[in-house]
Amino acid sequence: MRLSLLLLLPLLGAWAIPGGLGDEASLTATAPELDDEEKFSTHMPTHLRCDACRAVAYQMWQHLTKAEAKLLPLDSGGRRELSESVYTDVLDQSCSQTWQGYGVGEVDQVKRLMGPGLSPGAQPSIMVMIMEGLWPTRLSKTCFHYLGEFGEDQIYEAHQQGRGTLEALLCGGPRGACSEKVPDTRTEL
Repeated sequence: MRLSLLLLLPLLGAWAIPGGLGDEASLTATAPELDDEEKFSTHMPTHLRCDACRAVAYQMWQHLTKAEAKLLPLDSGGRRELSESVYTDVLDQSCSQTWQGYGVGEVDQVKRLMGPGLSPGAQPSIMVMIMEGLWPTRLSKTCFHYLGEFGEDQIYEAHQQGRGTLEALLCGGPRGACSEKVPDTRTEL
C-alpha cells in the first residue's frame, strides 16, 4: 500500500514518524504487509515475541518505578519499597493497560514491534506503523502470561535490581523469547 498523504495515515490506523524531513515537499511511505497470522491470530506471532517481551518488561518496570516514586519514606537501605499488595496491584495494572503506542513497523525489511521501551536501531526518515487490530490484546495476554509464569514476587525482586535484570528474567534464558534459539514448540500467548 503506497501512501502519499501523511495526513491520511491516522485514519488508516497507521502513524508516520518523521525523522529528518529537510527540504522535501512530499514524502511517501509503505505500510508493512501483514500476513494472516499477524492480522487475525489471537496469539503473538513467534517472530515478534522478543519485542513483545521487551515491551512487557519495560511497561512493568515503568509502572513499578512510578509507584515507588510516590512513596515518601525510604527504607534503611535508601530505597523505596512497595508492599506486596501494592506491587501485585501495580503489575496487574501494567498488564491491564490499553497498550497505546505499540504497533508493527518495518525496519530493514524486517517486521518489528515498536513503541515505548523498544528501540529497533537506525530508523528511516519516515516510517509507517500499524497500531490497530489485535496488538493491544496480544501484549496484554503476553504480560499476564509472564505474571503467571514468574509470579509477582520474582518479578518485583528483579525490578529492584534494575530494568536489565527484569528484562533478562522475562526474556532471557535458554527458553526465553529473546534467546538465540527459540523453542520449536508453539505456545499460545
